[in-house]
Amino acid sequence: QRRLGVELRRIRERAGLSLAVAAAELGTDRTSISNIELGRFGVSGERVRTWAAHYGCADAEYVEALAAMAEDRKKGWWDAYRDVLSANAVDLSELEHHAAALRSVQIMHMPGLLQTEDYARAVFAQAVPALTDVGLRRQLSLRLKRRDVLDRPSPPTCTFLIHEAALRLEFGGRTVARAQLSHLLKESERDNVTIRVIPFAIGGFPNAGNSTLYVCGPVPQLDTVQTDTPYGPAFVDAETRLANFRAVLERTEERSLDAVRSRDFIHDMAQQL
Repeated sequence: QRRLGVELRRIRERAGLSLAVAAAELGTDRTSISNIELGRFGVSGERVRTWAAHYGCADAEYVEALAAMAEDRKKGWWDAYRDVLSANAVDLSELEHHAAALRSVQIMHMPGLLQTEDYARAVFAQAVPALTDVGLRRQLSLRLKRRDVLDRPSPPTCTFLIHEAALRLEFGGRTVARAQLSHLLKESERDNVTIRVIPFAIGGFPNAGNSTLYVCGPVPQLDTVQTDTPYGPAFVDAETRLANFRAVLERTEERSLDAVRSRDFIHDMAQQL
């Protein structure tokens, strides 16, 4: 709902219309438009089409994607976590659920969708401040439930670029790390999952200090990037920054090992543990 409001504001601003002028043309008041653009209130798909037409938006595919967002008001499994976990953590689950494709670069941790329960538990054990037992169970529950997106009838196409540092960090000890590497190999056999390793030997690559998840929406304008911060996920949807992140992913993928060599790399590492 928040993202839909952002997109409606962008369409209005591209048309060069102020809130007051848009309200006059649409026969409503500026407060109603403002509340919808801020994501405070929902809006019907038909109203989205009407507003887009008044704003002169000629991209029919984009408008229909927005209308579909407006009409999809069903609660998802993630809503059960909204009162007990951070909004950004829950929003990430919703983004993944609606994604057409996922592309990520992971520097220090395994991708969330590919983590085993023991590995995830070891990662959460490093939280500062420390999680309570209840908080840990909730975080684990959400993390493991997110993995179901890979098992749905039409799962997103996923490309995971994983740095060697993430593969070598032994969260939970050697036994947990070995099981996590074996899990990566198993998951890489899925038709919709590609895992590629970024080895130390390649040297530098773009945006090397940050893990990044690029979530492809139904149309490119609705793509979203999620980056990790010490305080949880952060989201980016500005057009220029999305283009920059796409370039980062493409250049990093070019420098990573191909899928076959990556499997061999992970297998050899698991054998050494």
